[in-house]
Amino acid sequence: MFTTTLRFASALALCAAILAPAAVRAETPEGFTCLFNGKDLTGWAGNADLWRVEDGAITGQTTKEKPAKGNTFLIWQGGKPGDFELRIKFRMLAHNSGVQYRSKDKGNFSVGGYQADIDYNNTYTGMLYEEGGRGILVKRGTKMLVHEDGKKEVLGQTATDKEILAVIKKDDWNEYVITAKGNHLTHVLNGVTTMDLVDKQESKAAASGVIALQLHAGPPMKVQFKDVYLKELK
Repeated sequence: MFTTTLRFASALALCAAILAPAAVRAETPEGFTCLFNGKDLTGWAGNADLWRVEDGAITGQTTKEKPAKGNTFLIWQGGKPGDFELRIKFRMLAHNSGVQYRSKDKGNFSVGGYQADIDYNNTYTGMLYEEGGRGILVKRGTKMLVHEDGKKEVLGQTATDKEILAVIKKDDWNEYVITAKGNHLTHVLNGVTTMDLVDKQESKAAASGVIALQLHAGPPMKVQFKDVYLKELK
């Protein structure tokens, strides 16, 4: 099957494309850059058969007629951030997804690296998974240190599983705040810290990389994203 792809120009003044300047200032948090204009996929690249904008949200969907042949990603084309805070809202409607960061673009819309996990049954939502790498790196609710030799040391608990599940809104919008500073990474989901990692395994850890959104191979699925804001940290 011929795969149509999306290749878009650099995202300059993304929010201004659909909002008046005053509205942009009201919507975009101070110090942040808007990565999605709410109208089209300018500034992103992915399989056009699977990604679109619906009701003002980035929408990824697979069907029996149009499945994902392996995990596939919508990749932000604006750079490879290192230290940053990323705010993004998601609505999971079936199966499995995630937000990639400090990741490597492997070509053909394949990405590997750190992932803030999302799944419809909320078994994994909140944890840190390393796509194409070390797999489940930090289970949710865990404060973790990964030593240079790859040995994992649990330092404590960020929240109980009950506390995390209590704030997740199934079939509704949730917000991830993902922070990466040096080798310290955190995921905060609807105000609750779900993962805290210090990654000292330099042979595996990434200091910068692409931001991307996942459509998982397998059963038909749908996921949406909106209000995508990035602040690079000095």
